[in-house]
Amino acid sequence: MKRVQFNSPLLPYLFVLPQMAIIVIFFYWPSVQAIQSSFYLEDPFGFSASFVGLDNYTDALTSSYYLRVAQFTVIFTVLVTFFSLALGLLLASKADDVIRGSSTYKTLLISVYAIAPPVAGLIGMMFFDQHIGPFVKMAAWFGWDMKVGINYFDTAFAMITVAVWKQIPYNFIFFLSGLQSIPVSVREAAAIDNRSRLGRFWTVTLPLLAPTAFFLLIINMTYSLFDTFGIIDVIVKDKAANNPITLVYKVYMDGFRGNDIGGSAAQSVILMLIVLVLTFFQFRFIERRVHYN
Repeated sequence: MKRVQFNSPLLPYLFVLPQMAIIVIFFYWPSVQAIQSSFYLEDPFGFSASFVGLDNYTDALTSSYYLRVAQFTVIFTVLVTFFSLALGLLLASKADDVIRGSSTYKTLLISVYAIAPPVAGLIGMMFFDQHIGPFVKMAAWFGWDMKVGINYFDTAFAMITVAVWKQIPYNFIFFLSGLQSIPVSVREAAAIDNRSRLGRFWTVTLPLLAPTAFFLLIINMTYSLFDTFGIIDVIVKDKAANNPITLVYKVYMDGFRGNDIGGSAAQSVILMLIVLVLTFFQFRFIERRVHYN
């Protein structure tokens, strides 16, 4: 393999400099600022700050409301990740078998991915509207008086449904690419060895999709924790006291609505540590079961 030669030893660093500048400005610098602010009690206008040590962290971790939000965040993340991956894989498997009209089928499924999260939340609210929402009318057939934005459980159901619907196309694209990359000879050999379609899926197809599934697992968990902010913001309509919210939305509410800069910064640091632990756990233990060859 031929190595790339540069006339100047500084040229490679010059090429990397723009990307490193973006990382430092938009990730490391805000992270350092958040860690620093988490140890202070600041006034809303930023004119003064008092050092309070770990009080912001103690207040957050001992608050029953914060722990309730954290519990809902875990449930929300697990359900959104599971159903997004499961439905994306199911639709990709069906699309892989489609012979006629496959382009139209795939386009209709992928088109949802182009919708921004706030717009997806707005569309979801239209489906769950108390007066004109078709999902509300369908629920009424089964005796379910759905009141999104008022009832805690109903609002949580709407959040999870819209978040899953928004993420399915992303998983569909990657799972379909993974399925189509499986050699035909492998499929034919599996069909001869095992006539059960479900058996072939569990013993042959799914293990070959393990690298794709592992990548999507991390992406979907990150999406559930952070990228669903726009959906939640539209659905709860700033009425967080009566509705379920996630940790990232509580950071926004306390920081921008409650003007508690220090407490909001402490919560963001806690959330960052949770993500780091989850990422370490995934790469340390789950990736061992993933085979790339």
